[in-house]
Amino acid sequence: MSFIKTTEQSSKYNHLEKMTLKELLSNINNEDKTVPLAVEQVIPNIENLVYQIVERMKKGGRLFYIGAGTSGRLGILDASECPPTFGVSYNLVIGIIAGGDSAIRKAVEFAEDSRTQCWKDLQEYSINSNDTVIGIAASRTTPYVIGALEKCNENNILTACITCNKNSPMSKVSKHPIEVIVGPEFVTGSSRMKAGTAQKITLNMISTSVMILLGKIKGNKMVDMQLSNQKLIERGTKMLIDELEISQNEAKSLLLKHLNVRDAINYYKNGNR
Repeated sequence: MSFIKTTEQSSKYNHLEKMTLKELLSNINNEDKTVPLAVEQVIPNIENLVYQIVERMKKGGRLFYIGAGTSGRLGILDASECPPTFGVSYNLVIGIIAGGDSAIRKAVEFAEDSRTQCWKDLQEYSINSNDTVIGIAASRTTPYVIGALEKCNENNILTACITCNKNSPMSKVSKHPIEVIVGPEFVTGSSRMKAGTAQKITLNMISTSVMILLGKIKGNKMVDMQLSNQKLIERGTKMLIDELEISQNEAKSLLLKHLNVRDAINYYKNGNR
């Protein structure tokens, strides 16, 4: 079957410059409403992948996101939020972007065109067969990502991808392809819109469910979060008040002593006051 880039097809809307602001916003919103429904179609694929990731992480494996441009930035965003949210090491979920960290803020020309560079980037982390590598790309056949996925397959490293086109070259080299088909963008070819939203939703689902299965959530609370600002200290204090039925002063004192909600709960419930 031939590969057709639906994310590059012409928008269903025309003469955008003639629309009122309300029409622009309403039409963008109407297109965005279709994204969660597209993600829903691939939940079984996400489920299979998450089980595989968790199994490997329990053996010491890590999760890598690789991508270029918007897709690479979304991977870095998701990876960077795991340590403060779930209290895990910054070396557990790692985002790598074509062109290096400078490409997070400013595009690096032709960085995504090398089929060998991403594998070299992964080598810096001593990647191994317990790890998982997820390639992220909306509409392109990104050589940077495809080359790395091929090398990962050769080295028995689990591969997956998140893309918004059916039967893409990237899907063909991934053991667990996740194809979220969102259709043409409101602005033709602007895959930072629906495709980017679909990728962000999917990444949220993967990392959050992985962390829950690894025991990083208690009830529905982020009991292992890093207390990196006053807002999070207040949130942690409220968690202790609700869980232990103690006063605010006692809860805050307990939290500041242990600097971790889970540890504070365990300390208190073990009879320590």
